[in-house]
Amino acid sequence: MLTIKRCPTILSNYQEGSEGLGCGRNCLGQCCVPGSKLPLYTFKRRHTIVGEKHVDNDVKLADIPSLDSLLLGLWEERMQRGLFRYDVTICETKVIPGNYGFIAQLNEGRHLKKRPTEFRVDKVQQDFDPSKFNFTKVGQEEVLFRFEESGEDKVQYLEKAPVLDSPNVVAINVSPIEYGHVLLVPRVLDCLPQRIDHDSLLLALHLAAEARNPSFRLGYNSLGAFATINHLHFQAYYLALPFPVEKAPTKRVPWKSEKAGVKIFELYNYPVRGLVFEGGNTLEDLSNAVGSSCICLQDNNIPYNVLVADCGKRVFLFPQCYAEKQALGEVDQEILDTQVNPAVWEISGHMVLKRKQDFDRASEDYAWKLLAEVSLSEERFEEVKAYILEAAATGQVQVVEEEQADIVEEDEIPLYDSSKNNHNAPMPLCI
Repeated sequence: MLTIKRCPTILSNYQEGSEGLGCGRNCLGQCCVPGSKLPLYTFKRRHTIVGEKHVDNDVKLADIPSLDSLLLGLWEERMQRGLFRYDVTICETKVIPGNYGFIAQLNEGRHLKKRPTEFRVDKVQQDFDPSKFNFTKVGQEEVLFRFEESGEDKVQYLEKAPVLDSPNVVAINVSPIEYGHVLLVPRVLDCLPQRIDHDSLLLALHLAAEARNPSFRLGYNSLGAFATINHLHFQAYYLALPFPVEKAPTKRVPWKSEKAGVKIFELYNYPVRGLVFEGGNTLEDLSNAVGSSCICLQDNNIPYNVLVADCGKRVFLFPQCYAEKQALGEVDQEILDTQVNPAVWEISGHMVLKRKQDFDRASEDYAWKLLAEVSLSEERFEEVKAYILEAAATGQVQVVEEEQADIVEEDEIPLYDSSKNNHNAPMPLCI
């Protein structure tokens, strides 16, 4: 079993000391949610993928706020109520000089002076454990609204609507990285483990599409890729600058079917190898291709991160190996000392730094060196890509049946060149 120690990010004010909390707290559990009333935003299922300029007629009605303005207004109201652990608006941010335009933020509020917790990093699929912190223990004051598909095929917002089933909730992240940082928790009462399925990914794409703001992106971290809470959730926030990965060059990847107009590209000249999914006749077409790819990675025990950009029209998929290398003692100590955990935001080029000295000396070389540790080797990536393309085309997942090879110490190699990263362990078994 491979484990690493890290300080978990606090996503809710109820995360610490939440054991035994439940009825009488106005929480999101079975004891309090059924029959309660929460704000409700309903969306229409999209039959075409549209840009932010194409706005449904019913959204223009004066009595229906746009999701973008609603989310930001409610988020700011929670900030005024003092529900966040720090004021993210005063965090210093800069664009690092260089070709990529990596973004560095000094966020000392996320640096917790507490004892690190041990996390297992060699098992992407783990059962939900109700004894550990999960989002049913969150207080309802941290919830901004429910986000549900309309049964009447129309956009609607109700300030108070009874909860009759397991709701999809949008809640604040109390340790925000950027303005408007929220969590999307699908079917919170179902207590789903941190594992993407087609329905949950489609919900995330609908949230991005409804926001109609290209500055709003969603991210997902699997277990083993720096998710620390094993309860299904996505994160999202606003950043006015483009993520460096959004500007990275890509090359078209031929695949069997190009199902329903979905195109797949491969990143190149970027420190982390990854795939980019675009297009599709509907959001569901895009969600099916990406969702099948994520399920393939999960079933083959490969950690990964997902970035949803361009109002849900582009999805980046990054298989990664950093936590595994960290557990095996293969990451440079200088990088470990920064305590940067390269999850989806960092991989996309937004480097969240916890120490002033790291922020002051942040450079493109440093960003490249860190992210090169995340990437699969070229040989490993080609192997994984083949399984992803098969899954995206057919919806069927092929699980590799081979024994784990013994771990062999490798010669030291230049960390700046991810193409020379020799991390070539065989694809892990589905556990």
